[in-house]
Formats: sequence, C-alpha cells, structure tokens
Amino acid sequence: MTPDPVVCPSRAKDGAPRCALESFSRRIPMSAPVAVVSLLIVLLSTLGCFVRAPGLSMSMAEGDTLISVDYEIFGKVQGVFFRKYTQAEGKKLGLVGWVQNTDQGTVKGQLQGPFSKVRHMQEWLETKGSPKSHIDRANFNNEKVILKLDYSDFQIVK
Repeated sequence: MTPDPVVCPSRAKDGAPRCALESFSRRIPMSAPVAVVSLLIVLLSTLGCFVRAPGLSMSMAEGDTLISVDYEIFGKVQGVFFRKYTQAEGKKLGLVGWVQNTDQGTVKGQLQGPFSKVRHMQEWLETKGSPKSHIDRANFNNEKVILKLDYSDFQIVK
C-alpha cells in the first residue's frame, strides 16, 4: 500500500508511515459496533450522575433527596427540655416531623427533609440534645426515600 502523498507525504526508512493518520488507522480500526458501545458507555456514565439505585451511597447531586426516619432516644431525656430543643434544632435545619415523650422514659419521633439535613439532625440527637440531657443511645429505623413531606412543621406532641 503506497501512502497518498496528500495525506501521508513521507515514510520512514523502514517503510513505516510517518503521518499520524495512516499510523492511527492501521493500529486502531474503528468499527460501527465499537463506536456504538463507546457512545453507550459515555451515556450511561453521564446518567449515573443523576440516577441512584436504592441502597447506594449518595453523591453531592443527590443531597436534595427527601427522606423520612423514625427515632427513639434513650437516657435522661425527659424533664430536661429535650423535646423543646429537638423542635428548635429541627426547625433551624428546615426539617419537619414530630417529637414526644413515651411512657418508658424515652423520647421518640419522626424526621423528614433533605438527606444531608436529616443526617445532621440524627448526629445532633445522638450526641448533643438539650444542655441538661444525657443521651445513652439513639435508635433510628424505618428510613425511606419520600416524594413529598407528610408534615408542614416540626411539632411537639403532648
């Protein structure tokens, strides 16, 4: 095969092509199926930034996903304004839900809001609480993704 002088004007002494176009086309043949597969991979990679399968960790773009989680806090959490401080912290974070004392001496409730804000509130419930409280443990369950909030405010239930 003689090189086209317009496309590949010269050859090396050993007869190998010197131009990039001829060299590239000989080494890496591009077929239609390979091009389609490559395009599909790029497309799926791009979509992966916007779509999350259930159970996978969240990326920064998914921080607005709404979740709901139930909680129960154990320790010295009654008679220390725990519900009042929980309501205030929830409202400060823009969360909705409720909080109430139980007959067992715990505090329970439900949080709803954006993923990152709910996580922040869970950490607050586990580690901080009201100034005079003493938290032994916090249980969180029934976590789920929700499409809309079930509450309009953060309420103390008596």
